[in-house]
Formats: sequence, structure tokens, C-alpha cells
Amino acid sequence: MPDTPFLAVDTARLDRNLATVAERVRAAGLDLRPHAKTHKCAEIAARQIDSGATGLTVATIGEAEAFAAASPGRADLFIAYPLWVTPGKGARLRALAERAALRVAVDSAAGARQLAAELHDTGVTVLVEVDSGQHRTGVAPAAAGEIAAAAAELGLEVIGVFTFPGHGYGLGDARRTAAEQEVTALTEAAESLRDNGIEPRVRSGGSTPTIAFAEAGVLTEVRPGVYPFNDAQQVELGSGDFADVALTAVSTVVHRTGSRVVVDAGSKVIGADRPAWVTGFGRLLDHPRARIVGLSEHHAVIEFGDDAPAQSIPDPGSVLRVVPNHVCTAVNLVDDLIAEYPDGSTQRWPVIARGANS
Repeated sequence: MPDTPFLAVDTARLDRNLATVAERVRAAGLDLRPHAKTHKCAEIAARQIDSGATGLTVATIGEAEAFAAASPGRADLFIAYPLWVTPGKGARLRALAERAALRVAVDSAAGARQLAAELHDTGVTVLVEVDSGQHRTGVAPAAAGEIAAAAAELGLEVIGVFTFPGHGYGLGDARRTAAEQEVTALTEAAESLRDNGIEPRVRSGGSTPTIAFAEAGVLTEVRPGVYPFNDAQQVELGSGDFADVALTAVSTVVHRTGSRVVVDAGSKVIGADRPAWVTGFGRLLDHPRARIVGLSEHHAVIEFGDDAPAQSIPDPGSVLRVVPNHVCTAVNLVDDLIAEYPDGSTQRWPVIARGANS
């Protein structure tokens, strides 16, 4: 075993998660275009394609470059955020378009002008982003047709609309409500495109918390990211449980005082994300009642509770598996994932898009 801390992938759980979601999406009559910003790893991308994914979603041009370079064939990539295309970014996108089928996003006429100035003759296709309730990027659904028409007049091929129901990350009915608002927004946006003479062949949405509610009809594809690994957020949301967690930070107990222990995996390994609705800085895979109550750069403080049997509290030298709150940020902190196979063998999987933030 490598020195702790490190991020380990249980390949049996990983493959089960990939198969489960692929079958669910296929049964719903949808295309699966998973978001590779979660794993940033060529080995996992290949497994997703092999399980039926039609292509990959990425967050940045840098991620697209990494996966295009790693693809054994012509990659099919969607950069799912509105880009402000400078000449430098335009040159990178033109080079990408020669090696991959490339989709990009717009949510303003000004952004479409920037895009068209660099990419109008490259075969790159365009989706208009609409805001379905997260209130981050995206145009109001009723205005999607206006943006699409502006892009088309500039020589861009507009093929549809997309949204991200990120406000589904919440307790109670947040997941279902966000999925319903996604359908409403995409329905209105699609009609807006049709009113402007553009058929929205692609109507893209979905996230790991909301795909349980996705149905064919308005949606044509979904773009979940976290599902290969799952994380503490998914466990607490109810969109997964500990048996579905495939990535953990393997760490060593370095200190114990009563029911409180400290491990050698801090924010520089598991990330520092802690939404207000989660119950700690992460969870323990094999100790569901324990909570991470303190986090520094290289250590996590874990409270087992005063009522925990003394023999259940690990002593220094014990190895614990920490489930990060947000697996995407944890993966971006390491150079390699340690893949653990059912026969006990291991393999290093490079995180090829680590730090590809532009």
C-alpha cells in the first residue's frame, strides 16, 4: 500500500455505478454524456464510453484538450459553460475541432459574436444555456430563441439548449423540485428556439442528484458527473449510500484523545467544501456515525461520540477511509488515483486533467 494519504478507487464499485446509471439512462430513452470534470481520468472516461456514453462533458478547454489527446479515436466533447472566446482561446478551440467533435455553449449575443469571430467555419456546434433555477449562468428560457437566432445569423450551427439543475444539491424536495424546474425551463427554451426557426435537436440537462427523476420527452440527454464515485454529499442527499461510494481518501490515525482521533488527510487531500446542509467535513466509509468536525491542511479531526464503545475507536496507526464531501475537488488535488481491483492488485491511474482550469 502506498504511504497515506492517497485517493483510492474501488474498481468493483466503480464499474457497478457506471453500469447502473448507464442502464437507468438507457431505459429512460436518453443519451448519457457524463461530466468528466469529476474524475479527470482517461481510464474512467474509457469505461464510461464502453458502458454506453455518447460522449463526454467537460468544464474547460484544458479538460477538452486532455481528453481529446487521450482518446483512442475521435472524441465527442461538450464544453458546458459559456465561453468568452479570445483569439488565444479561439486558436485552441480550432485545434480541438480538428481532433474532436466539439460542442460549445453561449448565453448571450455578445458571447455568440466572440465565438463566431473565431469558430464560424470550424464545424463546432452550439447549445444555448438557460437558467432553470440555480441562477449562475444561462439566459431566461423565453429568451433562448433570441440568442440562438443571433448565433445562427453569425454562421454558427445551433443544435439545442441545455441547463444545469445545480440547485438540486439540497435536502428535502430539492432534488425533485430542481428536476421539475429543469423540464419546465427546457420546454420553454425549446419552444423559443422553434419560434425562431431553429429545431432544438439536443435538450440537455441532468446532474447526479436529479437523474433519478429524468425522463425522456423534453430531455434528450443527461450529464451527471459524480456518479462513478459518489461522495458524502450524495450520501446525505439520499442519491446514493455508503455502498455506492467508490472513492475514498486512505488515511492513517496519527493521534487519539478519548473518542476523538486525528488522521493525516486534510483539506489538501479531501478538499475543503462544506455546504451548510452537510453534517461535517466528510464522512468515514466504515464508521457511518462518526463525523469530521475539524479540518486543516494536512489533518482531519474525527469525533466518534462519547457513547461509542471504546474498542470501536481506532488507535494511532489504524487506517481509515475518508469519504470527501465533494469528490470533484478532491480528485483535482492529486496526480494519481490508486485503482484497487477485486483480486487485491492495484494500478496508478493518472489524473490527466488535473489543474486544467483554463
